[in-house]
Amino acid sequence: MSALDNILDWYTTLTPHSVGNVSQFYQSDAHFKDPFNDVRGVARIEAIFVHMFETTENPHFIIDQRIEQGQQAFVTWTFSFKFKGKEYSVAGGSHFIFDDQGFVTVHRDYWDAAEELFQKLPIIGAPMRWLRRRFAV
Repeated sequence: MSALDNILDWYTTLTPHSVGNVSQFYQSDAHFKDPFNDVRGVARIEAIFVHMFETTENPHFIIDQRIEQGQQAFVTWTFSFKFKGKEYSVAGGSHFIFDDQGFVTVHRDYWDAAEELFQKLPIIGAPMRWLRRRFAV
């Protein structure tokens, strides 16, 4: 299995118990960035996933497409979870850069927080949907 296969298998089977295996996939000072986080280091990356399990119900990733080129890869995914009993899904993509040993050195997630999350939430969703309609052509 390739380094990408290994990390994608970890993501698709991620549990509160396997979160502690971050160091098997990420270099000790790896950089992780998404719309809410910008951290360095295995401990801080692990904290993001611990927080995910603490704040959502049944979070899981489904891998859609993948492109590999040399030591880089881009993967599209769907992240599904429940929050306060309601089901949500977020479509996004991840750019991975691997070192020579197959550890992730850079992981950058791309997804539209406004479209994929905020406008689906009860309180702030209505204004977000209004803004989206207002600026649409």
